[in-house]
Amino acid sequence: MQLWVGLGNPGPQYAMHRHNVGFMAIDTIGEVHGFSPVQKKFQGWMQEGRIGSEKILLLKPATFMNESGRSVSEAMRFYKLDPSDLTVFHDELDLAPFKVKVKRGGGLAGHNGLRSIGQHLGPDFRRVRIGIGHPGHKDRVTGHVLGNYSKAEMDPLIVMLGAVAAESDRLAAGDDARFMSDVALRQQD
Repeated sequence: MQLWVGLGNPGPQYAMHRHNVGFMAIDTIGEVHGFSPVQKKFQGWMQEGRIGSEKILLLKPATFMNESGRSVSEAMRFYKLDPSDLTVFHDELDLAPFKVKVKRGGGLAGHNGLRSIGQHLGPDFRRVRIGIGHPGHKDRVTGHVLGNYSKAEMDPLIVMLGAVAAESDRLAAGDDARFMSDVALRQQD
């Protein structure tokens, strides 16, 4: 069993923020793979389903980004999962927009959601980093991260989310390199 967590902030006013792309990824995966209806659990919203032969739990913490670790650690304890069973989908400033990279462990790169999870569970979990690009100057970072995707970004956003969901069987099987490669190929079409 694996726990896949999308990071974001709850509420309709945040729905299209770049910071909520983790929520968007989880929603798309659940929809594409026919996961169960959403249940309120672990201070968040959870769905269950299968991708390939793997049972996957999808979780969107309702705790706001800075407290994501509370929700995630509660689910991890309940299901007796290890950090190696956890995958976190999140926005990444240091990647070009819509580029998708997977890494295990490492620094928390100033991301408050990752930092919160790291405080509860340590840093040794898998991350699906979804590029939102850097606005160029550090003074503009907050507005960029907490800003909505523009109209011009909608098509590439939809293509990227669809590619992540379509290739998530590779992720479920632990083939991170093939997942990244196949997502990139789908984005070129």
